[in-house]
Amino acid sequence: MSQATRILLALVAGIALGILGVAIHRDWALAVTTVTQPIGEAWLHALQMVIVPLIVGLLVTGIAATAEAARAGRIAGRAVALFVVVLWGTTLMSAAVMPLLLDAWPLPDAWSQALRAALTAAPVMGKVPTLADFFNTIVPTNVVAAASGDAFLPLTVFTLAFAFAITRLEAESRKRLTDLFQSITDAMLVIIGWVLKLAPIGIFALAYGVGARTGAAAFGALVHYIVLVSTIGFIVLLAGYAVARVFGGVPIRAFAKAVAPAQGIAISTQSSLASLPAMLKGSEAIGVAPATAGIVLPVAVAIFRATSPAMNLAVALYVAHWLGVPIGPGQLAAGVATAAITTMGSVSLPGTISFFASVAPVAFAMGVPIEALGLLVAVETVPDLFRTVGNVTMDVAVTSVVGRDKRPDQKPSPRA
Repeated sequence: MSQATRILLALVAGIALGILGVAIHRDWALAVTTVTQPIGEAWLHALQMVIVPLIVGLLVTGIAATAEAARAGRIAGRAVALFVVVLWGTTLMSAAVMPLLLDAWPLPDAWSQALRAALTAAPVMGKVPTLADFFNTIVPTNVVAAASGDAFLPLTVFTLAFAFAITRLEAESRKRLTDLFQSITDAMLVIIGWVLKLAPIGIFALAYGVGARTGAAAFGALVHYIVLVSTIGFIVLLAGYAVARVFGGVPIRAFAKAVAPAQGIAISTQSSLASLPAMLKGSEAIGVAPATAGIVLPVAVAIFRATSPAMNLAVALYVAHWLGVPIGPGQLAAGVATAAITTMGSVSLPGTISFFASVAPVAFAMGVPIEALGLLVAVETVPDLFRTVGNVTMDVAVTSVVGRDKRPDQKPSPRA
């Protein structure tokens, strides 16, 4: 049995046992939560303790990898620039569309109130900024204070500046520092691996309390979450077809036929890396020169995740809606910036790890409690399908744009 299956079963069993316990003896079942809730919160705290060093390490190594890719040549540099545009574009799309989806199909008030009561025992983490606070605090005056106060946006800004400064050092110094942060990242991943082995226990403990306090509303809310967050991933997937058609000059039908095998592998494996050979073949089928695709697609798979910032922001916005946390312009700006900037910090990680490493900083930046993430990670399998398929589709689409003027069938532009 896979770890994802064990986590999902722990979630279902915890909620079901909580509901059953209340049906048999309400007072006794609720009394049990005084034991299960601290266990679940301790597990969440164990994940939370590694987020700051993990994000810093991943950003430094991610920027280093991006800089190396950009230095590899004009094609790689153009691909990096296009992917950055895609990442910010999809994040802004999510900021606009997710609130509209929540307004069009809101979580029922009774469910929302019950879940709020079950999941807000801990205080709201981080400072909820106004728009003025956003601009006033985006550059930290004390990076240590920013890290200790879970102020992820200013911490991220400092880390980006530090990472880009490293790229300007001599090769030997650059390698030493990059290797150091890679080692820090690897150590944090080992710790997270240990913590995630206890995930079925932690999630069961959290889910029991939610089931006991909310009843069947918990199941309904999880289905609601899966549909709405997956919708954002589906929009990014569809945008890949539009990018290929409008900017890559590839007919929709031809692009769909070329990318379908890679999408099939992505669905079955939930891995962009496993889909790389099929993406290379699909890019060749739409006329991209193999040499161009051979540069762009490995960079895309290794460094970028087109759906990540949009879906990470969508998760944070959903949790805010779930728990009744108001999101104003300042909070939304902080969420957009954090989601787009930290995306390169989630590369090449297992889905469970990248979920916490990517979503938690966005939630912190927006002042949204992270308690619900312990439950949502258990149902991440379905949204993760849309993440992977969307990533694969957009990777091939961007490759078609980069390789547009390299296609054998591309007619030369008439001379003036």
